[in-house]
Amino acid sequence: MSQTQRHYFGTDGIRGPFGGPVINENFAARLGHAAARFARRGHVLIGRDTRESGWLLQQAIAAGLSAGGMEPVTLGIVPTPALAMAVVAERATLGVMITASHNPAPDNGIKFFNNNGLKLSDAQELEIENALPDETAGRATLARLADREDGAEVLWARTDGLRPYLNKMTAILPARALEGWPVVLDTANGATCITSPRVLAALGAKLTALGGEPNGRNINAGVGSEHPRQLAARVLETGARLGIAHDGDGDRCILCDECGGILDGDEILALLALHALSRGQLAAGTLVATMQSNLGLDAAIRAAGGRVVRSDIGDRYVAEKMRETGATLGGESSGHIIFPDISSAGDGLLASLKVIEVMLATGRPLSELRRVLEKFPQAAKNLRVREKIPLARLPRLAAAIAALEKQLGSDGRVLVRYSGTETKLRLLVEGPTDASVRSGIDALEAAARLELEVAP
Repeated sequence: MSQTQRHYFGTDGIRGPFGGPVINENFAARLGHAAARFARRGHVLIGRDTRESGWLLQQAIAAGLSAGGMEPVTLGIVPTPALAMAVVAERATLGVMITASHNPAPDNGIKFFNNNGLKLSDAQELEIENALPDETAGRATLARLADREDGAEVLWARTDGLRPYLNKMTAILPARALEGWPVVLDTANGATCITSPRVLAALGAKLTALGGEPNGRNINAGVGSEHPRQLAARVLETGARLGIAHDGDGDRCILCDECGGILDGDEILALLALHALSRGQLAAGTLVATMQSNLGLDAAIRAAGGRVVRSDIGDRYVAEKMRETGATLGGESSGHIIFPDISSAGDGLLASLKVIEVMLATGRPLSELRRVLEKFPQAAKNLRVREKIPLARLPRLAAAIAALEKQLGSDGRVLVRYSGTETKLRLLVEGPTDASVRSGIDALEAAARLELEVAP
């Protein structure tokens, strides 16, 4: 393994198919031991989403942490932002979340939080990778675990880990602020199945539930933030004020207005930032977004007297840029929205509550509030590839990118990158017209297919 470049960690932890070369019990045990070497002492909180492989990975990583001298404590099934908040509340040394977020159920993953509830930096993840023991050590750790009844000697169980999170989320809005509001809530058969319904119901919302019956194998299956059609249909059927959909671990959301229109993260960021700007409450007049966000976001915020600062793609890079600039609002077009004054992690429920706060303050429906953002024409495509060949070794694709950038000039942009969590090449083109972006994305895809093996 390279001593200077991460091999296992991507933009949001480590992910892959459970039982594959990386996401398996042996690797989890080794990773736990390496994390213990990194952290040295203290207790570690472990959370997971609803995937059936989560319990096995939880036991394995706990065994590795224990073998390395740490004290693992499980919180069971919790949203990622709830784990991050619990780490701070309980003064844990580390947090470990076992999840593959929006990925399908056969996948799983592992990501870490430091004692401030922040995701580890690239350098810290590299330090953990460089401390990984060999596979023999992993097998030995698992053998010792098998000799203990249910892993009781290496894992403490906690049942109140959600309390700080539930209390803080319920306090975002005034008591019973949503009394009588019909709301459709899609929890993706994932980690928010308990938390989001409990908070919204406590605030008085009349809930229609989707994706609320996890069985270990149905997380994100046709529901959740990746599949909003059913949400939109149910909003129209029930006459709801809005619809909310989370991903599998609850760190992001998409929304649906009362007319059935879907709002992505850029629209959520725009309405939140402009509302804050209008009241002089956007810290440093700055919104942080990633390179993925639509250029229309910059135009809208600039016209209101603020600015958009761009970060690399990934919510932890957004958080890092927010700390650098003093910003208190940032996020991604995918629906990761961060409010560091309230929570250190992206949080789909929190984002939803803050949007509702704007609806209450203005008396305006979501279909009107969303109009503050006029998006530039944009086209995107994801190509599943057999191998992530470095872009520098793809001359045809490089030539296509250069030609398109020259053609668009200052009226658009081109973004080509590999996903940090999946074997996908992501293509994005923005430009002055729908026709220009469609032809641009077609040119990029054609060049990519000449040099990469693309799955059907």
